[in-house]
Amino acid sequence: MRRPKYFTPKEVSVHNTLKDIWVSYLGKVYDLTPLLEEYKGDVLLKPIAECAGKDISHWFDPKTKDILTHVDPLTGCIKYYTPRGRFLHIPPPCPRTDWANDFGKPWWKDNRYEVGLLSAKTRWIRIINTLTSQEQRLEVCSEETLDEILQRYLLYNSHAASYTWKHNGVNLDMSKTLSENGIPEEDEFYCGSPDCDLFSPSICLYFNDDLTEL
Repeated sequence: MRRPKYFTPKEVSVHNTLKDIWVSYLGKVYDLTPLLEEYKGDVLLKPIAECAGKDISHWFDPKTKDILTHVDPLTGCIKYYTPRGRFLHIPPPCPRTDWANDFGKPWWKDNRYEVGLLSAKTRWIRIINTLTSQEQRLEVCSEETLDEILQRYLLYNSHAASYTWKHNGVNLDMSKTLSENGIPEEDEFYCGSPDCDLFSPSICLYFNDDLTEL
């Protein structure tokens, strides 16, 4: 079974335009770009577009995985709670002849838009190339394996797979996460300080004899 892809909140946040809109909710990440293209010009897209690149878990009941509800003070009926304004696939408060409910699944229940999982916790690491002495600081997902972190690092070194990855002189198991490899998290006391880099765990790369490219 293929592992899901994890994203940091920062990675989600850069998709924040009408032509490239991602959101996260209830631990998952969704690309709603096709939805906005399909309903282009619809005023009911506004509350969604205003939250581009953000987490909207507060829109949902974590137990039902559905939009929050409340009792409408005017009708006494249970309605969806949309303080930012009614949005796409939310029925109008009163019956209307122009309301079409033949859209199938509402967008928030449609897994076609799902692209991965939102990391529950990110962490910073330093990757040091011992051959070139180049150092790169990366924000990664705590759930990612070293192999998946390697994929992130390819942006800075296309030959990353040609190196042996070590921490404190010990070879790392690339199929395991940082914590599973015994790599401690940075000291929270120093996080955000000017010296934060000094307390990020370091991984040293030792060059092998081939030039593998991924």
